[in-house]
Amino acid sequence: MNHVLLSIGLVVVLALLAATAAAVLTRLDGATCPTALMRVAATFAAVLTLAIALTGVLAQVLS
Repeated sequence: MNHVLLSIGLVVVLALLAATAAAVLTRLDGATCPTALMRVAATFAAVLTLAIALTGVLAQVLS
């Protein structure tokens, strides 16, 4: 059970790091704050969706 919680925490931290990088790059590009927040949300959701998809594939392969 501890490995599952650690993995979930790691995925969330990586998603937050990717979202932060997207925000910084968007702001450096000269976009407004609402635009940066939209890209942050899209990046965060994309990373979590990718993690869920990979988990599903690995579950099918390993079982």
